[in-house]
Amino acid sequence: MLEYIKQWLAQRRGGAIGDHDPGNLPEPKTVAEQQLSRCRLIVLDLETTGLNASKDEVIAIGAVAIEGGVIHLDDQFDLILRRPELDIRETVLIHGIGPEALTQGHETEDALLYLLEWMNGDPVLAYHSAFDQKFLEKTLKAQLGYARPHIWMDVAELLPALFPNSNVKGRGLDDWADFFGLEVSERHHAAADALVTAELTLIALNKARKNNVKTLKELAEKLHYQRRLKNMQRY
Repeated sequence: MLEYIKQWLAQRRGGAIGDHDPGNLPEPKTVAEQQLSRCRLIVLDLETTGLNASKDEVIAIGAVAIEGGVIHLDDQFDLILRRPELDIRETVLIHGIGPEALTQGHETEDALLYLLEWMNGDPVLAYHSAFDQKFLEKTLKAQLGYARPHIWMDVAELLPALFPNSNVKGRGLDDWADFFGLEVSERHHAAADALVTAELTLIALNKARKNNVKTLKELAEKLHYQRRLKNMQRY
């Protein structure tokens, strides 16, 4: 994929690798009245050096696109970033990304530019999305000076909102995968986690359609209502 990225970036810029223009990247799309059955959604997962966004860093990005109610395996993103300076001793046993992989990874700036072009400003979904959003936005701003807000939705909120009576043992990705009988090929691998999250997203979108939720705006409003209801129940 590295050579493909180099060719793509050189063609896009008409110049050498390393030059970039964050102002010429795709504009993030708004919720508007995008039809869920037609819009393209990005399902994303990150691997990081830890859980603290103020000090830890992104080391791998996995994502896959959903469009027309289908997961497109030929439309995905899976890269380890070249960040040999990072200390991964505390988390290497979780994500399996060692020093050699970080040394041989893709240049961070180029990989992020490619990611933004590939995302094309489309809405982003993730499981516990606040974590991924915080890390990705921090990395994009630090590496590219990019700070445009994308639409984010949390699959961990979407599933209980659409399946309120489900008897799920826990709140994790594995718990929902087990509930729906999904096979998880590999955990704590960004691309594999993104794929199982995309499968859960499809299940949720099918349920939303049966509940007459047809647009991205209606889905966002349902999540907002569910969040308010949950907060009210705390008091």
